[in-house]
Amino acid sequence: MSAEIKQLVDRTIKENKVVVFSKTYCPYCTKAKNYLKEDTSDIAILELDDRDDGSAIQAYLKELNGQGTVPHVYLNQEFIGGSSDLLKLSHNQIKQKISA
Repeated sequence: MSAEIKQLVDRTIKENKVVVFSKTYCPYCTKAKNYLKEDTSDIAILELDDRDDGSAIQAYLKELNGQGTVPHVYLNQEFIGGSSDLLKLSHNQIKQKISA
Protein backbone atom coordinates (compact mmCIF):
# COMPACT_ATOMS: atom_id res chain seq x y z
CA MET A 1 0.00 0.00 0.00
CA SER A 2 1.47 3.33 -1.02
CA ALA A 3 2.00 6.11 1.47
CA GLU A 4 0.02 8.44 -0.81
CA ILE A 5 -3.10 6.25 -0.60
CA LYS A 6 -2.87 5.97 3.18
CA GLN A 7 -2.34 9.72 3.49
CA LEU A 8 -5.29 10.51 1.19
CA VAL A 9 -7.70 8.23 3.05
CA ASP A 10 -6.51 9.21 6.53
CA ARG A 11 -6.60 12.93 5.70
CA THR A 12 -10.07 12.69 4.14
CA ILE A 13 -11.44 10.95 7.24
CA LYS A 14 -9.71 13.38 9.61
CA GLU A 15 -10.67 16.60 7.81
CA ASN A 16 -14.36 15.87 7.16
CA LYS A 17 -17.24 15.22 9.56
CA VAL A 18 -19.04 12.97 7.06
CA VAL A 19 -17.19 10.76 4.57
CA VAL A 20 -18.53 8.17 2.16
CA PHE A 21 -16.24 5.98 0.08
CA SER A 22 -18.57 4.92 -2.70
CA LYS A 23 -19.01 3.66 -6.24
CA THR A 24 -21.29 5.48 -8.65
CA TYR A 25 -23.19 2.37 -9.78
CA CYS A 26 -23.73 0.89 -6.29
CA PRO A 27 -27.37 1.05 -5.10
CA TYR A 28 -26.32 0.66 -1.45
CA CYS A 29 -23.97 3.62 -1.83
CA THR A 30 -26.76 5.71 -3.31
CA LYS A 31 -29.05 4.76 -0.44
CA ALA A 32 -26.40 5.71 2.14
CA LYS A 33 -25.62 9.04 0.46
CA ASN A 34 -29.30 9.95 0.18
CA TYR A 35 -29.91 9.05 3.84
CA LEU A 36 -27.01 11.26 4.95
CA LYS A 37 -28.14 14.13 2.72
CA GLU A 38 -31.27 14.37 4.87
CA ASP A 39 -29.01 15.48 7.74
CA THR A 40 -26.21 17.44 6.09
CA SER A 41 -25.03 18.73 2.74
CA ASP A 42 -21.42 18.71 3.92
CA ILE A 43 -20.45 15.20 2.81
CA ALA A 44 -17.05 14.24 1.42
CA ILE A 45 -17.71 11.58 -1.20
CA LEU A 46 -14.95 9.67 -2.95
CA GLU A 47 -16.32 7.70 -5.91
CA LEU A 48 -13.78 4.89 -6.15
CA ASP A 49 -14.81 3.77 -9.64
CA ASP A 50 -14.08 7.27 -10.97
CA ARG A 51 -10.49 7.20 -9.70
CA ASP A 52 -7.43 5.44 -11.07
CA ASP A 53 -6.41 4.66 -7.48
CA GLY A 54 -9.90 3.46 -6.45
CA SER A 55 -8.89 -0.19 -6.08
CA ALA A 56 -5.93 0.75 -3.91
CA ILE A 57 -8.14 2.98 -1.75
CA GLN A 58 -10.64 0.16 -1.31
CA ALA A 59 -7.84 -2.26 -0.38
CA TYR A 60 -6.57 0.17 2.27
CA LEU A 61 -10.08 0.64 3.66
CA LYS A 62 -10.35 -3.14 4.01
CA GLU A 63 -7.06 -3.12 5.93
CA LEU A 64 -8.42 -0.42 8.24
CA ASN A 65 -11.73 -2.02 9.15
CA GLY A 66 -12.06 -5.45 7.55
CA GLN A 67 -14.93 -4.50 5.26
CA GLY A 68 -14.26 -5.25 1.61
CA THR A 69 -17.40 -3.73 0.12
CA VAL A 70 -18.70 -0.19 -0.36
CA PRO A 71 -20.00 2.09 0.93
CA HIS A 72 -17.65 2.88 3.79
CA VAL A 73 -19.27 5.53 5.97
CA TYR A 74 -17.40 7.60 8.53
CA LEU A 75 -19.04 10.08 10.90
CA ASN A 76 -16.67 12.34 12.81
CA GLN A 77 -13.77 9.91 12.17
CA GLU A 78 -15.79 6.93 13.46
CA PHE A 79 -16.26 4.03 11.05
CA ILE A 80 -19.99 3.34 10.95
CA GLY A 81 -19.91 0.55 8.37
CA GLY A 82 -21.92 0.12 5.21
CA SER A 83 -25.40 1.11 4.15
CA SER A 84 -27.27 -1.32 6.42
CA ASP A 85 -25.19 -0.21 9.42
CA LEU A 86 -25.88 3.45 8.66
CA LEU A 87 -29.62 2.89 8.21
CA LYS A 88 -29.79 1.42 11.73
CA LEU A 89 -29.00 4.91 13.04
CA SER A 90 -31.79 7.44 13.42
CA HIS A 91 -31.33 10.86 11.88
CA ASN A 92 -31.03 12.23 15.42
CA GLN A 93 -28.18 9.80 16.16
CA ILE A 94 -26.41 10.83 12.97
CA LYS A 95 -26.72 14.52 13.86
CA GLN A 96 -25.33 13.81 17.33
CA LYS A 97 -22.33 11.95 15.90
CA ILE A 98 -21.65 14.73 13.40
CA SER A 99 -21.80 17.45 16.04
CA ALA A 100 -19.77 15.57 18.69
